[in-house]
Amino acid sequence: MFARRAWKSRKFEHEETEATFSRTTLFSGAHYLVIRDKKEATYVCAYIVDGGDKADFMEKFRKGVSAGFDPETHLARIGLANQTTMLMSESLEIGEMLKTAMLARYGPSELPAHFQAFDTICSATQDRQDAVVRLLGQQPVDLMLVIGGYNSSNTCNLARICAAARPTFHIADPECLMSADAIRHRPVGAKAELTTTGWLPPSAAVTIGLTSGASTPDNLVGAVVARLVQFCEPKSVPTELG
Repeated sequence: MFARRAWKSRKFEHEETEATFSRTTLFSGAHYLVIRDKKEATYVCAYIVDGGDKADFMEKFRKGVSAGFDPETHLARIGLANQTTMLMSESLEIGEMLKTAMLARYGPSELPAHFQAFDTICSATQDRQDAVVRLLGQQPVDLMLVIGGYNSSNTCNLARICAAARPTFHIADPECLMSADAIRHRPVGAKAELTTTGWLPPSAAVTIGLTSGASTPDNLVGAVVARLVQFCEPKSVPTELG
């Protein structure tokens, strides 16, 4: 383990991220830096390789660094940890970006002394992401329903994966299925729920893919399936994803 650590996660305001970086207080001289996304990772990587404006760095990350953090000192030896519910593909990409930056700065022989990455994505989250990718690649799904809280990181990431390939509706609960014509949902990247009409074709058959966040109760999933059957039978066949 490194004597000085810069822990990387996703959202500094997320409870899980706070719990993760709070562990650095158990070690004398340890520090953390929270990176939200690939854009911020690109900035950090450039600083690692070429240096930069320290004042600008500290202003950019002022809410996501430990007291006393110094990028010129503490980016020399870093450990990478992730919010366990973040998107695996994004996590891996950020990890490779940081590894490449450390390689460019210190070279292959010195890399182990300057960079370590820890796989902290939870298995339930990864299982669902993998299952969604398989479903979209193997089944003729027309649209996706994603069930789970709007503040759930792993559910929002499932919606992001689905929306990249199919029309997708992220719903919080069965009541969001207002009718075969109207649905309440939160679009990917939006901050507010909205109501969409005409979400199901009025006459054509439709195949619906269904997934849910890792913490979504099974009874909610069952209630959504029951409501879909009520709305759609026989013109649509829900394809349930565990």
